[in-house]
Amino acid sequence: MTEVKAGDKVRIHYKGTLADGSVFDSSEGRDPLEFTVGSGQIIPGLDNAIPGMKVGDEKTVQVPCDQAYGPKDPNATQPVPRDQFPPDIPMEVGTQLQVQTPNGQVMTVSIVEVGEENVVLDANHPLAGKDLIFEFSLVEIG
Repeated sequence: MTEVKAGDKVRIHYKGTLADGSVFDSSEGRDPLEFTVGSGQIIPGLDNAIPGMKVGDEKTVQVPCDQAYGPKDPNATQPVPRDQFPPDIPMEVGTQLQVQTPNGQVMTVSIVEVGEENVVLDANHPLAGKDLIFEFSLVEIG
């Protein structure tokens, strides 16, 4: 039976959980995730666990934050004057917003603190700084 190697296109079903058991993502009820092994399309800690698997194999892998979305970057938070926000934006911790950087790039940020005069935005990925656990099965090579 064929084993996965770097450069192979594969499809996996997966469930991603945090250390407390809460599920942050899953392919349940959706098509399997398709990607090319070793191409950087998915986080390194999961990508590196695929080579050597065969169709039907199941695996659980613990991925430290530095092999996932990286550590939280304290420089990725920024206070913004509250009057810079349109009145229809909910000023609640956890609200995600799309913002445009000075060079025109669009990025997602989350509100992490709401004060009287400033709102603190965080550009870190929501899973930055977290170790992840993936349970997955190889559905297809090809």
